Amino acid sequence: MTSGSAPFRVVFVCTGNICRSPMAEVVFRWFADSVGLGDRVVSSSAGTGDWHVGERADRRTLAALQRHDFDASTHRARQFSYRDFDDNDLVVALDTGHERVLREWARDEEDEAKIALLLSFDPNAHGGLDVPDPYYAAPEMFDDVLGMIESACRALFRQLEPAIRATD
Repeated sequence: MTSGSAPFRVVFVCTGNICRSPMAEVVFRWFADSVGLGDRVVSSSAGTGDWHVGERADRRTLAALQRHDFDASTHRARQFSYRDFDDNDLVVALDTGHERVLREWARDEEDEAKIALLLSFDPNAHGGLDVPDPYYAAPEMFDDVLGMIESACRALFRQLEPAIRATD
């Protein structure tokens, strides 16, 4: 946790930063905003790959978010960099493959200690710790994935909220 009044910073990481991680970024930010802590939380996202750098979120991601009253219209994909370890308090992987890559990229124990799997925070998650990639699936899968992400982000935020509030 950062000291003083510096915001708590979290980056969500998936493959191309156009489906799962933008969903998590927006949903987590919504939880902070909804309880008046938006100024104390910075939520961002990135991809392990560079295939979509500069692109908007996938249209199906945007549609699923919009159906649930979330807005990611300003999102632009970017690739995770070493600076993300320096700039964030928590680095959240959306599946075990991303977690493995992030652990390989970690420069030291401090970087590695920041890495966590999103579904590891959700006591209601069943069937493993991977948020499935909806990219090659039917559009309905985006709604299913968003539901998983909402539940896990809620659990993550509830866990962090007392520490975020205590930074006054």
